[in-house]
Amino acid sequence: MGKTVKVAGPLIIAEGMENCKMYDVVRVSELGLLGEVIELRGDKASVQVYEETFGLGPGEEVVSTGEPLSAELAPGLISGIFDGIQRPLTALYEKYGARISRGVSVNKLDRGKKWTFVPTVKKGDEVEEGDVLGTVAETELVEHRILVPNGVCGKILSIEKGDFNIEETIAVIKTEKGDTPVCMLRKWPVRRGRPYKEKLTPDAPMVTGQRVVDTLFPIARGGVAAVPGPFGSGKTVVQHQLAKWADADIIVYIGCGERGNEMTDVLNEFPELKDPKSGEPIMKRTVLIANTSDMPVAAREASIYTGITIAEYFRDMGYNVAIMADSTSRWAEALREMSGRLEEMPGDEGYPAYLSSRLAEFYERAGIVKLLGKEGRTGSVTAIGAVSPPGGDLSEPVSQATLRIVKVFWGLSASLAYKRHFPAIDWLISYSLYADKMKDWYDGNVSVDYFRYRQFIMTVLQEEAALDEIVRLVGMDALSSKDRLTMETAKMIREDYLHQNAFHEVDTYASLKKQFLMLKLIYEFYNRATEAVENYADLSKILSSSCKEKIGRAKYITEENLSEFDEISRSMNAELKALAQGGEDV
Repeated sequence: MGKTVKVAGPLIIAEGMENCKMYDVVRVSELGLLGEVIELRGDKASVQVYEETFGLGPGEEVVSTGEPLSAELAPGLISGIFDGIQRPLTALYEKYGARISRGVSVNKLDRGKKWTFVPTVKKGDEVEEGDVLGTVAETELVEHRILVPNGVCGKILSIEKGDFNIEETIAVIKTEKGDTPVCMLRKWPVRRGRPYKEKLTPDAPMVTGQRVVDTLFPIARGGVAAVPGPFGSGKTVVQHQLAKWADADIIVYIGCGERGNEMTDVLNEFPELKDPKSGEPIMKRTVLIANTSDMPVAAREASIYTGITIAEYFRDMGYNVAIMADSTSRWAEALREMSGRLEEMPGDEGYPAYLSSRLAEFYERAGIVKLLGKEGRTGSVTAIGAVSPPGGDLSEPVSQATLRIVKVFWGLSASLAYKRHFPAIDWLISYSLYADKMKDWYDGNVSVDYFRYRQFIMTVLQEEAALDEIVRLVGMDALSSKDRLTMETAKMIREDYLHQNAFHEVDTYASLKKQFLMLKLIYEFYNRATEAVENYADLSKILSSSCKEKIGRAKYITEENLSEFDEISRSMNAELKALAQGGEDV
């Protein structure tokens, strides 16, 4: 037990804390405010408090719990809405009302609810850490696998099928240290990554259904990506779309210091969304962490670690997890404020000198890994972090530190957003370092032509950017027919392929097969039109042909009617062939 000697916003200096350890959780004052030790100097501890500290002064009691800040991991996480330190917001609302008072405390997970546990091993079986003991049907979409706790291995002495709460014993394992009772509840320090056997090289994509992402700048399952962009360029919309449609078993969405109205939109939207594969509400495979910008700054930092720990927990069951952090800039601002209050030597723009290493610690916890246990399971965590650089200036420290770590960069453009082009991912500045490594996967699972078509549209877009300078100077009429065709094809790529309406029931998602068929149409149009132009066909007739309009409407073809693409392709080839022959006659 110690006493406060200084209170400076969310930072408290307490003396008499010689028995404390770094990152121990403490309770401050008679209110019991939750805090975490972030610095030790002799018997003095600097405490980061996760609640408002107004009214506190020197002399307040500070009591250490002797435990680090930990996440509770058990059935009950899915569909849950938590704050940055994993307090369940629904339970807080039911117990304390809409305004949460300081120092209030509820269990992070419901201790009273019974879950039906079904064993997958039997008495006498030898098990080791990471093996599956049994399952709980947490929701219709998620089978919660109860694993042998870390550091435990031995023989099953007893295991029962039945209804248990998360603290009741479901099995007893005989180990070298004696008989070890096992319940469904696990606790894990949020700042420490969960163990695994081996980290693997990502070689398959996480399909998102967003054409600009899947085709031009794909992210690998177990990869890391950054979405930087200025205010209003659509960072949150992009992350919402990925959370809704990404090919992941579990979604963990962290609202880390974003505006309250944006987090409200998430909380209102997600319960209404349907999972595209099952038709069930998408919340049945989602965990939301809502930490808005009006909450204490310190809680922003904790929310990132809480989210990644929950993601690792489901990864360890063998699931593919996608974690969205919106936004890491707000998290970095929390680091900057606490570093300033600790009077540490500042780095660029006042951020702490260890900013890059803290960002790396977060992103490096993503990946596809071989898991503990005899089964040889694999699981993955794919991390996507939004970055909010002031004024869209990518030279600021958070953006630069992030770019040195991530392998996918989806640079958002304010000019595209102002033109109502969404997703506003700028194809001239974005990149993916995973694309070439996943070519074999695309060749085997989509088509050997997929990457050829991808290269075609990237080339056309690059040529358009070069020709655009000429058009601005001397006008479109100064271009040759072939260059004008290139400009029109680039326009088709931009408006008919890359532009995607998140609010249209069909266009909001496109499977890889549909994306390939759309690419093929544009590729065939360009080649046929080029042949026609070379045969002196009238370019204006080509550009006003009905097939061009059909290509523009192809994005609205449903996944059940993809055979319509064949008919469009046949009619397009016939129409352009006729134009080419007509040009020869002239």
